[in-house]
Amino acid sequence: QVQLVESGGGLVQAGDSLRLSCTASGRTLSSYAMGWFRQAPGKEREFVAAINWRGGGITYADSARGRFTISRDNAKNAVYLQMTSLKPEDTAVYFCARYPTSLITKYNSPTHWGQGTQVTVSS
Repeated sequence: QVQLVESGGGLVQAGDSLRLSCTASGRTLSSYAMGWFRQAPGKEREFVAAINWRGGGITYADSARGRFTISRDNAKNAVYLQMTSLKPEDTAVYFCARYPTSLITKYNSPTHWGQGTQVTVSS
């Protein structure tokens, strides 16, 4: 049984950077692909980035590619999202998620979610 906890959100200005962290308890994340999703006010939850179990197979949403970097440290049971050049449209609650498999495909979705951390970007 795994519990995911996000941290690192906050209020920043456009162009600033934030680093989100996701830590797990209960069991190791090392065998599973991990991802970051976000949900803006009035919007559905959307994919941001994902990473396979050993740190490869990284995938980004078009909105994140070139600005955001996902990484993981399995020894620390942690996943990170480094966000740079933040824009007001990045404002959302960001969720850490665990996939049920070691590799990410377009056919699977996360099965475990954190509680979310708020990121607010002002213009």
